[in-house]
Amino acid sequence: MAQPTSVAHGWPDEPEPLAPASAPVPEYGSGSLADLLPTLVAGQGVPGFEARIAELTPADRVCVFLVDGLGWEQIKAHPDEAPYLASLLATSRGGTGRPITAGFPATTATSLASVGTGRAPGTHGLGGYTVRDPRSGELMNQLKWRPWTAPKVWQPYPTVFQLAHEAGIHAAQVSSPIFAQTPLTQVALSGGTFHGHLSGEERMDVAAEQLAGGDRSLVYTYYSELDGAGHRFGIDSDAWRGQLMLVDRLVRRLAEQLPARSALYVTADHGMVDVPFDEEHRIDVDEDWELRAGVALLGGEGRARHVYAVPGAEADVLTCWREVLGEQFWVAGRDEAIELGWFGDTVDERVYGRIGDVVAAAHEDVALVASVGEPLETQMTGMHGSMTPAEQLVPLLEVRS
Repeated sequence: MAQPTSVAHGWPDEPEPLAPASAPVPEYGSGSLADLLPTLVAGQGVPGFEARIAELTPADRVCVFLVDGLGWEQIKAHPDEAPYLASLLATSRGGTGRPITAGFPATTATSLASVGTGRAPGTHGLGGYTVRDPRSGELMNQLKWRPWTAPKVWQPYPTVFQLAHEAGIHAAQVSSPIFAQTPLTQVALSGGTFHGHLSGEERMDVAAEQLAGGDRSLVYTYYSELDGAGHRFGIDSDAWRGQLMLVDRLVRRLAEQLPARSALYVTADHGMVDVPFDEEHRIDVDEDWELRAGVALLGGEGRARHVYAVPGAEADVLTCWREVLGEQFWVAGRDEAIELGWFGDTVDERVYGRIGDVVAAAHEDVALVASVGEPLETQMTGMHGSMTPAEQLVPLLEVRS
């Protein structure tokens, strides 16, 4: 069949770029990770909070178990490896059987800050894997916290755990000891007591003990190894499936130990997609002169990029990135992305300059890698960050005692 031609020019029509407004914006305010803890502590009577996720029922003792990389679609696709998790799918989001959304970008530092502060990325300010610090002009890695930046300057808001503790709630975090004093923990998850344990089984047991430690309790526990297996081997690997089987057993172990008047919520910071290792699916910005033209810094990660232009080149960079990538990525200018609500309803003044002059979010199973600047990240099989269902949708599975 012949291709349609343009009446004006007589050559085949060019495919239309993806409209930024067509990106599925996270459910900020009613069904995102930022809405979870405010809803839970509102049910416990902590002043200053209101329930945002309307489907949830209050409980005196609440535990949030966040499994890094446990996307909604990945659970649905692996009922044999995760029979207990699959059996809980109907309980998600207060028995509606629906997921919630991570927030944009769908990446660990951003999501953990959203969970712990109860605020969207545009407010807490951890808007990606790496973002530009407007004061220094350097890229700031918000997961590794490099270069060093004063944590409370970078993210000044109190955490929900801190406010709950001040209101008399027994607040506790149970995680790996390596996270006890990290800046990310300080700005996102601090408040109450921290309990460091190496094995997942120990964490489940201690989380149950901490739940029983107060008449009203708020407990957070975390498991990262599933995400690590996905990045290294992909979600279509035996290593990843083995980790999922372990996660399934850990959730069951914790659920079977819940004290009276408790609710356990199993959620995640993001899902994941496997990106094939070929030039069609991995676009190397370091080897593409067109995409590099006018770019001063490349932030974010492969599927959610912040692009910082040389002063005066912002419009040209946006035009070029849309022309080159517009069929595979949602590409927006900073103000357009903000207006569309990609980072939440509002963006604080201190956060504005951290957002790229151009923001690119993957629509297809592709990634914008940087082989020279990001050699380790370029080697990853599983990736995340964008607004596709595989990355954005996360469970909110519920078990009550």
